[in-house]
Amino acid sequence: MPPATATPLRLLVVLPSWLGDVVMATPALRLLRDRLRGSFIAGLVRPEMSAVLAGTDLLDELHADRKGGVMGPKHVAARLRPRRYDSALLLTNSFSSALAARVAGIPRRIGYDRDARGLLLTHPIRALERDGSTPLHRRWAPVPAVRYYLDAACELLRCAGFDPPAMPDDPAVLPEGIALELATTPEEERAADALLARAGLRCDAPFAVLNPGGNDPAKRWPAVRFARLAEHLAGAHDLAVLVNGSPSERDLAAEVCRDAGPRAVSLPELGVGIGSLKAIVRRARLMVTNDTGPRHLAAAFGTPLVSLFGPTDHRWTTIPTRPLPNGEPSEAILLADPTLPTSELANDHADRCRIDRIGFDAVREASERLLAHNVPRP
Repeated sequence: MPPATATPLRLLVVLPSWLGDVVMATPALRLLRDRLRGSFIAGLVRPEMSAVLAGTDLLDELHADRKGGVMGPKHVAARLRPRRYDSALLLTNSFSSALAARVAGIPRRIGYDRDARGLLLTHPIRALERDGSTPLHRRWAPVPAVRYYLDAACELLRCAGFDPPAMPDDPAVLPEGIALELATTPEEERAADALLARAGLRCDAPFAVLNPGGNDPAKRWPAVRFARLAEHLAGAHDLAVLVNGSPSERDLAAEVCRDAGPRAVSLPELGVGIGSLKAIVRRARLMVTNDTGPRHLAAAFGTPLVSLFGPTDHRWTTIPTRPLPNGEPSEAILLADPTLPTSELANDHADRCRIDRIGFDAVREASERLLAHNVPRP
């Protein structure tokens, strides 16, 4: 094991598994990049997430290899061992990622003490819990993921003998001046051009992006309301409407487009990928989205967005956003039940926080406010 205060010379950051979480980890990556000048910093990510950080300078190398199954950690460890990393920062909470780092022989392993993996970590971090009456599956306090990852990066810096930046005393508060950070590559921009051409749009045509999907059906605002919103954006603002979704949400996107009329186009039908989606979102005049990964792409690029939250607590995903030209926030957050006490989690109130309790007029009005102060995207 390296000395307690040794500066990491070869650091591996095990990145989160999901699109939005990878984006929310970028402030932590920027902190490490700025503080560990001269260190080699690599990332380990699921292969399908490898395009998220393309074009940034946050990492020196990216390993796109996260195998599942019993032999998965051994396979990943065999790929990592020749790289001779001296430190690993685990932004995941899984047992398997800690096991892979241990089997790879990485001497210093820092991460949250969750999922029974404490013995696999050399520097376990205590995750903030709710009160003892909370059911086990709801034991963790609603700390924003951005802050959660930043605190882990700060712990690595402390272990290396650095003084990390001061964080607000309240773990639910983000430090000032941080930002989500993404970029696009020339190849991704060309892919977006080709996708817009297949949609019958000029590259400079104004458009909005709607994101009606989500990994949990309970997160999904009704498709018929997304279709109605698409009709409104097309008719009142002369916007084309691109309906996004993962490959498994292809039917949902098609349903919205079918009900919305000819100005709505399904991105899954056109073969959108994460790289082309980044470039599409960067150019959009507006995004309206459920609580799902593309929301974080929009925030990183400063695209105005309306975010809809049902029975998933919005505090887990509090994110920094850029201001509009008039200085107002570029994100409008609409909650199914804005009266829910802060001592409660929306996750624990499935009926009270049903996402269909967010009315159409509230979403339309939020969209109007953002469009009124927005400017055409480059």
